[in-house]
Amino acid sequence: MTEPDRFASVRYLVDDVRAAVDFYTTHLGFTLNTDAAPAFADVVRGPLRLLLSGPTSSGARATVGVADTPGGNRIHLIVADLDAEIARLRDAGLSFLNEVVAGPGGRQILLSDPAGNLVELFQPAE
Repeated sequence: MTEPDRFASVRYLVDDVRAAVDFYTTHLGFTLNTDAAPAFADVVRGPLRLLLSGPTSSGARATVGVADTPGGNRIHLIVADLDAEIARLRDAGLSFLNEVVAGPGGRQILLSDPAGNLVELFQPAE
């Protein structure tokens, strides 16, 4: 069990826990914390604990009718070099949902996990 004051946890509903674990650990630097696939797993990156709840998990059943599909919320991952991350992930066969968006705070781009949950890669402005 994780310590509640050590991590901030976010739950993503996924249709394939194994595919989600592979996505986050292979491409985005998360490490596997708990593996109870196919129902549930959680992965950790820094202070973020990402709960990956499959269709048979209690977390997914608790939201039936409210969140049957992934929503517009997203996790926000800070990267040092956005262009290098984009190139690395494209070389791995991933595609992005948009082009890079720049604003006063920095630059960002979106991709989705295998279930369609959004991940924002963000490089802060200098």
